[in-house]
Amino acid sequence: MRPCTFLLAILLLFTSFVFAQNKPEWTAQEKPIAEQIGKLRSLDDVTRARVTKDLALQIRALPAGQNKLRLVAGLSGLSTEGDFGRDTLQEVTTTLATTLREQPAPRRKDGTLAYPYVELATLVRYEHMQATCGDPQYAEAVAQLEADDAKRQTIDFTLPDLQGKSWRLRDLQGKVVLVNFWATWCPPCRKEMPDLDSLYNKYKDQGFVVLAISDEETTKVSPFIAEHKISYPVLLDPGDKVINDFVVQGIPKTFVYDRSGKMVAQSIDMRTRGQFDAMLAQAGLK
Repeated sequence: MRPCTFLLAILLLFTSFVFAQNKPEWTAQEKPIAEQIGKLRSLDDVTRARVTKDLALQIRALPAGQNKLRLVAGLSGLSTEGDFGRDTLQEVTTTLATTLREQPAPRRKDGTLAYPYVELATLVRYEHMQATCGDPQYAEAVAQLEADDAKRQTIDFTLPDLQGKSWRLRDLQGKVVLVNFWATWCPPCRKEMPDLDSLYNKYKDQGFVVLAISDEETTKVSPFIAEHKISYPVLLDPGDKVINDFVVQGIPKTFVYDRSGKMVAQSIDMRTRGQFDAMLAQAGLK
């Protein structure tokens, strides 16, 4: 399954878990929480931060069970779409860790790790949240993230842009390179693009390069880029080779390499202008 399709399937799965009113059957306590989670993307960022934090606390107070795990997993997946404050994200992380201790999640049918353990490990490693979990699946998730990052440190690729020009990552040493995985159908991807374009135009004369990679067809990507007046290079990866090499299973996802070619920062979701600035500062751009 293609990574972008995989993400869409995961989102649809959580939609059926979290946002539907009759699948599963919510209790009187759970139903309003599920409905609020389904409306989070419609809120302004200030309100969304407050509501997200409040929902995390409400979920933590629920009795243990599969519905509680579904709710916090759905909330967690939305809580990194921007910057809603570290206190808010920590409350979500704490609720996820607490719920997993109360209600361990079984492995998937194919034997792979349950999503909530990967999500918890991701929050701890990349968002620097505090959490403990003694389940072996969590330890496996941590080890897998470490292995993925080691692979990304030495990765190389060559892809064409929309004009047919080839770009090779390792040929860009001496520049700061931001690799961004995205898709036209992805709302958080679309939301961060104006900030990313603004930063590209601000820093490109200082040797800053953005390589935005999509696995969609040219006929879909080109009109979108023209309509939104995006000026940074957009590369095409229709066979998903580069996406798979980077182990990207959810978008948007961004990696920053400094002038020596070392990966110095990455995001697990949509970033705001301020968050992008902090990532670029780690590569020496200020």
